[in-house]
Amino acid sequence: MDKEFDQSQDTESRILQAAEKEFFEKGFAGARTASIAEAAGVTHAMLHYYFRTKDKLFERIITEKMNMLEEIVLSAIGDGNLPLEDRIRQGIEHHFDFIAANHELPRFLVNEVHAHPERLETMKVNMQNIAGEMLNNFQREIDECARQKPCRQVDARMLLIDIVSLNVFPFMAAPIIGEIIGSSYENYDEFLAIRKKENVETILRKLKIH
Repeated sequence: MDKEFDQSQDTESRILQAAEKEFFEKGFAGARTASIAEAAGVTHAMLHYYFRTKDKLFERIITEKMNMLEEIVLSAIGDGNLPLEDRIRQGIEHHFDFIAANHELPRFLVNEVHAHPERLETMKVNMQNIAGEMLNNFQREIDECARQKPCRQVDARMLLIDIVSLNVFPFMAAPIIGEIIGSSYENYDEFLAIRKKENVETILRKLKIH
């Protein structure tokens, strides 16, 4: 029984990996379930047995990515045992690393929302789960920090947008950045390491807490 379950999990995982690659490379409209099935090493009928429709596959991938992001953000910024500065630093770094590991995701989401605005509803629930109560608690902590003078007063929502913008841009604009930086760095990985550090420092300078 356990062996059958493991095989089922492996099949599902291979389908999801193939679907993610297909969606990110070709967009939702250009993705073909037949190509996904072939890449996953399953029959077309088996793919439909597991996920029924292309929409179901899309929803599953987006939900899983948003759940991963939620876990990363909450585990970093939501850790009340750490000082505010350490949590912000950790949150920025973890978010940057998530985007680096899923560098096709931001461009794919932006393109899909522009082409199919209705898909925003699929993502909105997940984003609200991430942002909702955490942002309210985060704002209260920033307000208290500002009252005690270690940091300046900022809007937590604007701060979140700053972090996302700084972290996502190097990946959204990778081809352009590659031309701009030229041979200034040994390789793109070196540039990303420096960029991550700079993003942390930029946000902390805005808060004036270091």
